[in-house]
Amino acid sequence: MLSLLAASGAVADPIYWSDLGLRPGIDLGFFTLRFYSLAYLLGVIFAYWHLSKMIKQPGAPLAQRHADDLFFYCTLGVILGGRIGYAIFYNPNLWDNPLDILKLWEGGMSFHGGLVGVLIAIAWVTRRGNLSFLRVCDYIAVNVPMGMMLGRLANFNNGELWGRATDVPWAMVFPDPRAGEIARHPSQLYQAGLEGLALLVVLMLLFWKTNARYRPGLLVGIFTLGMGIARFVNEFFREPDTQLAEFAARTGLSMGQWLTIPLILIGLIVTLYALTRKPVGTGSISESKSATA
Repeated sequence: MLSLLAASGAVADPIYWSDLGLRPGIDLGFFTLRFYSLAYLLGVIFAYWHLSKMIKQPGAPLAQRHADDLFFYCTLGVILGGRIGYAIFYNPNLWDNPLDILKLWEGGMSFHGGLVGVLIAIAWVTRRGNLSFLRVCDYIAVNVPMGMMLGRLANFNNGELWGRATDVPWAMVFPDPRAGEIARHPSQLYQAGLEGLALLVVLMLLFWKTNARYRPGLLVGIFTLGMGIARFVNEFFREPDTQLAEFAARTGLSMGQWLTIPLILIGLIVTLYALTRKPVGTGSISESKSATA
């Protein structure tokens, strides 16, 4: 069928990334502000702004001073955890020169490493403030997909982390020599849409339009389950990292998929736990005042 379509000229030519006029960053003259770094910055700023709005609603498990602490420690956790996780799981060569781990502008962040870093940060803040770890995780989880979406869009803008070879009408040829002159899935956009935008919409609706916030673990459970499933599916379209291609061929799954399986299981368990427990709080004015005092 494909040969017949090609013979008739019905098969469209692939899109060339180089024809889109994308740039790696904003040239400030003395410094280039790369979109990859800007994506993380905007993601963190959005999370802080939106979390500050969330905790003004009845039943919030933390106050503004706790949000301020989380802003600092979670940012640190994302950066350190993401880069260390990338060095451990995806690019062990970075350990040859540990200072390279700090070069965020060169790209390369592990979602799973960043997740561990954020969980450590939340544990630290909740322990110091005598807060509910699970409920604080619920509030943080709602904001994470925005950063994921911006990060994947930055990956696309950089022409990196491309997808597998394909002949779909929207197939794209990326300029990196390692990608070759091969039409590929723009898998960065798939990830931005599924792991980012779709999950963000679901969690926003659950928080603002339902009483999900009163079921400890429900929001973070749905986030973990949704992110795990979305990442597992998207990995079928994403080209494995060059240094891990043999691993993926040998095991049948990519490193990202193996790391995501535990997330799916944990997300399912936490979600079921939350649904079988009684809601906490009533959303009363007195409770809201005590939470923000």
